[in-house]
Amino acid sequence: MSNVLTSGKPSADLNNRKSLGKLPSVLEIPNLIQVQLDSFRWFQEVGLMELFQEISPIKDFTGNRLELHFVGYEFRQPSYTMEQCRERDMTFAAPLYVRAQLLVKETGEIKEQEIFFGDLPLMTAKGTFVISGAERVVVNQLLRSPGIYFSVQEDATSGRELCTAKLIPEHGAWLEFETSGRDVIYVKVNGKRKIPVVILLRAIGFDNDDELFSLFEDVDKPGAEHSYIRSTMDKEPGVKNKDDALIDIYKRLRPGDPANPDNAQALLSNLFFNPRRYDLGKVGRYKLNSRLGLNIPEDHRALTREDFVAIVKTIIRINNGYEQSDDIDHLRNRRVRTAGHLIQNQFRIGLLRLERTVKERMSILGPEATPTALINNRPIVAAMREFFGGSQLSQFMDQTNPLSELTHKRRLSAMGPGGLSRERAGFDVRDVHHSHYGKICPIETPEGPNIGLIGSLATYARVDPLGFIETPYLRVIHSVPSKAANLLGRKVSEDVLDEKGNVLVSKGTVVTEETVEKLAAQSRKVIKVVPFVSAEVDFLTADREEKYAIAQANAILNERNEFVEEKVGVIRGGKYSKESPEHIDYMDVSPKQVFSVTTSLIPFLEHDDANRALMGSNMQRQAVPLLHPEAPIIATGMESEVAKYSGQVVFAREDGIVESVDSAHLIVKEKGGNRTYPLMKFVRTNQGTCVNQRPIVSKGAKIKKGQVLADGSATEHGELALGQNILCAFMSWRGYNYEDAVIISERLVKVDKFTSIHIEKYEIEARETKLGLEEVTRDIPNVGEESLRDLDEHGIIRIGAEVGPGSILVGKISPKGETELTAEEKLLRAIFGEKAREVKDSSLRVPHGEWGKVIDVKISTRDTDDLPAGVYQLVRVWVAQKRKVSVGDKMAGRHGNKGVISRILPEEDMPFLPDGRPVDIILNPIGVPSR
Repeated sequence: MSNVLTSGKPSADLNNRKSLGKLPSVLEIPNLIQVQLDSFRWFQEVGLMELFQEISPIKDFTGNRLELHFVGYEFRQPSYTMEQCRERDMTFAAPLYVRAQLLVKETGEIKEQEIFFGDLPLMTAKGTFVISGAERVVVNQLLRSPGIYFSVQEDATSGRELCTAKLIPEHGAWLEFETSGRDVIYVKVNGKRKIPVVILLRAIGFDNDDELFSLFEDVDKPGAEHSYIRSTMDKEPGVKNKDDALIDIYKRLRPGDPANPDNAQALLSNLFFNPRRYDLGKVGRYKLNSRLGLNIPEDHRALTREDFVAIVKTIIRINNGYEQSDDIDHLRNRRVRTAGHLIQNQFRIGLLRLERTVKERMSILGPEATPTALINNRPIVAAMREFFGGSQLSQFMDQTNPLSELTHKRRLSAMGPGGLSRERAGFDVRDVHHSHYGKICPIETPEGPNIGLIGSLATYARVDPLGFIETPYLRVIHSVPSKAANLLGRKVSEDVLDEKGNVLVSKGTVVTEETVEKLAAQSRKVIKVVPFVSAEVDFLTADREEKYAIAQANAILNERNEFVEEKVGVIRGGKYSKESPEHIDYMDVSPKQVFSVTTSLIPFLEHDDANRALMGSNMQRQAVPLLHPEAPIIATGMESEVAKYSGQVVFAREDGIVESVDSAHLIVKEKGGNRTYPLMKFVRTNQGTCVNQRPIVSKGAKIKKGQVLADGSATEHGELALGQNILCAFMSWRGYNYEDAVIISERLVKVDKFTSIHIEKYEIEARETKLGLEEVTRDIPNVGEESLRDLDEHGIIRIGAEVGPGSILVGKISPKGETELTAEEKLLRAIFGEKAREVKDSSLRVPHGEWGKVIDVKISTRDTDDLPAGVYQLVRVWVAQKRKVSVGDKMAGRHGNKGVISRILPEEDMPFLPDGRPVDIILNPIGVPSR
């Protein structure tokens, strides 16, 4: 991991990067937020269409009067831009219009209308959502894939390993199969009473004993020690045909209801064979087919009779020891629900609620109904608000620095609706599994109760259309077509004979131009060559890569890309071994393929202890952006990639010349005219840190497409710059660096090395109360002129004013409740007229312990903005504070070496080098070994 690879971007040269990596970069780093962008695009284009097709048509309760069809939809332009939404605390959303047709069956009349379905939050180009003015991220959920799972449990009485199976659909009833110690196979529907599986088989149409025996004779052989079908039949001797079986199942599932074969058949059909009630989903059908070896069409998502038979056969095979049970923690059995799928699920809930109200309205309104009269978008709007505002997976974005932003978008959570809870999750779920290789980072996970439940996608990993994580590998080629151009320069691995049996090219010979022509003239289609690593990249899921032997990225290759060693270290199906090159199928793309983006930023990672690397990864996300960012001297090459996809760095979209530069925008002259790049100035993030873009090009500079024009927070020349390069001494100093404490030089404070800017937002509302209007004013009772000196004539603080604890930001008075007047007061009032009404001071003041400089003020009124009911004016004030590093602050390196500042020493008291240079920081040497 010590590769200091540079992406060949113009920005890298500004920091004079020199690569000391032993391995060249084979594959470019993919777009690191693609998983978010792709999934939302899928939802807009495919996911919504699927939902409308699923619910359409909605029929009235009788089923023969009215039908409502959804025939299409479109998103219109959002009313406000993303920046306006952030400023005004609004949601960045686009109106969704759906075209609906209502068919009146009696007359055959079709009424078509376009219906507003509410504003649907839109994903920004950075992969986030703006909800009520705050940026949020929908975290990807990693959960058990729909499908069938077989496991074994030891029977307490006999000591045998007996099979249990769980069939999990996307929607519908769960089925659990289990084998008893007496060889009876039971099935449970939704965890209710146990039913012998033969009764279920009879109910779905296999009601003849001979037919049942012949179905299973290949696995449940007559005369074998354990006969499962015979034992299960003997358990319920009274049930002999389909009708008996149906009534038996009905009584077990609906005790107390009167049972007859018709309503029992309807119950069973609805439970498993009705696609609207039971849906395996695309993934569930794919998993069922691949696990049970079936060929049922992918669009058939309900269960079939063949599914039940194949499940029972597999259970018997596992019981008899002919087949292995499944590993529930293998990534082939866990899939990712991306943002698009999560939003789709929530939208489905809203649509189902809508369906209920539409049916009720159909029966009330009858043939006079129109689509607009039937549809009320409230359930949809409420479902979306509920998801974005309250779901465990819609999270307030961690915006401390660009890295924490990027990591949050690549996070995988096993928690949330339908997932695990931290109380119930055991060790197995949390553990690193061999199938995580190249897909989920083994290092980056939180410390504490969520360890192992929250992970991060590996650098090159991506999510396939079914939701399984895949990772790229380079293909190892063993044979080349005889007419192919890439045969030239290859070493032949066996003698190549002509038609007469003469040796054309002997084993071990390198193919020259002369021999290429000879081989092309032969009838042989392919020539076996010494295995070599090609530039072809294949993305494999955990399931597909099981059967291949995969070499590590650092396997030694010669100039022809052939393996040098006779035995090469490989992984195959979770087992590590050494194999000869002839048996190798693939090779890793890069050593950083195994780790997440954050972990790839740690230089010399291979020398760190895993626990400390975990801390190093997590603490980089806590770094506060500094006043003067400084890119690390020793980097790993990932710094520019993180900056690129963080969305905080401005890149040139086309070649051009810089026309003008100032702190707020850049103007670049391109072929098609001038393009303006606006810059973010002192923008507050969710965590109160500051984003301030700074131009790094000057007027007249020639720029290339993709070049860095402006740096954001914590970046320098387009590279991530979370910390500072400072001179460090490992020594003890009078016990002040005991227990990981650190001592720093006063120089760091003086030159603002670790100074950061934090912005706080304060707001106040002027309301209409029962006693009268509240008023924003400079005229505040019992306040001296000194306190009002920075307020303007309206009582609002001026931009640039220095404020401290208790300073007034916005002056406001509220009417006071009038008390009952005494007789004397009534007399005085009658003589002298109306006395001045009582008011109280309700101004917005700076809270205790805060201070800073006012950098922005925004006033919203009823005329310009949507304000809450009862509010007629809203004033927001932003205060920035410059915080210098002080005793008690936490400092950390990239290797998990963290500590708290215990002393800030004058420069003259710091230890110095032989040339007299004082060091900047003193760390405890005991913090190095064994960590």
